[in-house]
Amino acid sequence: MNDSLEVAIVGAGPAGLGTAVALERLDVEYAVLERDRIGASFRSWPEEMRLLTPSFPANAFGVRDLNAITVDTSPALALDREHPTGEQYAEYLEAVAEFHELPVETGVDVDSVVREGADETDGFVLETDEGPIRARYVVWAAGQYQYPSNAGIDGAVHGTHVAAVDSWAGYADRVANEDGSAARVAADGAGAAVDGAADVVVVGGAESGIDAALGLAEAGRSVTVLDDEGTWQFRSPDPSEVLSPRTSERLETALEDGAPIELVADARIEEIGRDDEGYAVTASDGDRYRSRVSPILATGFEGSLAVVEDLFAFDGSFPALTDRDESTETPGLFLAGPQVAHNGQQFCFIYKFRQRFAVVAEELGDRLGVETGPLEEYREKRMIVEDLECCEPDYCDC
Repeated sequence: MNDSLEVAIVGAGPAGLGTAVALERLDVEYAVLERDRIGASFRSWPEEMRLLTPSFPANAFGVRDLNAITVDTSPALALDREHPTGEQYAEYLEAVAEFHELPVETGVDVDSVVREGADETDGFVLETDEGPIRARYVVWAAGQYQYPSNAGIDGAVHGTHVAAVDSWAGYADRVANEDGSAARVAADGAGAAVDGAADVVVVGGAESGIDAALGLAEAGRSVTVLDDEGTWQFRSPDPSEVLSPRTSERLETALEDGAPIELVADARIEEIGRDDEGYAVTASDGDRYRSRVSPILATGFEGSLAVVEDLFAFDGSFPALTDRDESTETPGLFLAGPQVAHNGQQFCFIYKFRQRFAVVAEELGDRLGVETGPLEEYREKRMIVEDLECCEPDYCDC
């Protein structure tokens, strides 16, 4: 691997590879650095988890597959799936990297990114476990799934984050293995846990929490979902803020069929404790909920920016970026992926953040003095958003 690059992309997920495909159209020397393997975050999903946004092979009619990271591919066509598993989507990412012969270097863990001098042209040094790598520009495209958050809950060590679960059916088996007296769901599916305890308490009622509850209930376990807002109660034109239509439909159907799921809103969890009877989950109002096995923490992710957070300013919880997705704090450092935000709106789904790949690639091409005309296809096929006024706080149609 060349230890001196024009552009270093960190992360070989959809954001890193999508940006790389855009750069591949330009005369730029770059490499993608990945500490694990292509699509590693997706490969870590529970086996029952699926992509929320549907894939559909509509490219021939001018409509891009929502989960595609290039202008000319469709996961639906490649995988013959509308809602791929994480493993299947990782296979699609690998196929894209292989087809475009992208220079992906796996097994390279980036420990830090350091500016070499005060001027943008001085570039960066990326300290890795394979030695230092120098780059004029850096695109930070590392994922989130590998950086779970415990939301500051006392005793969170007693919980199990969703990122550590490889199968909900497998986790359900722990109920019987850890507690032989665990409640059994009645044959009609309407059973409930005994002694006021659920088989499993899930902390967090957004997408991953409801997905966990559905998977556990399907495996025959009673579940209590605790959430400080009760996300399932709300609707919005932006699925980044509420449950996706697919998850809402699954939840509604499960409840109508008598699934043993209890939903509790306005429950801000402060502490998790363990005793001889299992686990106690305590909310800020003093209410306590019992879980027979380790509670599931669906409490989100810290995000990979923790590695380079000193190189970004923050606008509230979002990294402050220019209209070209460059750090306002550190010129020459760009961000790609689900943590990109503009006007208070996150580009957190693939169909959103992919529309910024060509923006970053074009800016890099301009600064490196190379022809960027080949990126016009992204505009022609409407896979680029440059007018950030489209993203309003109350409605996002991008």
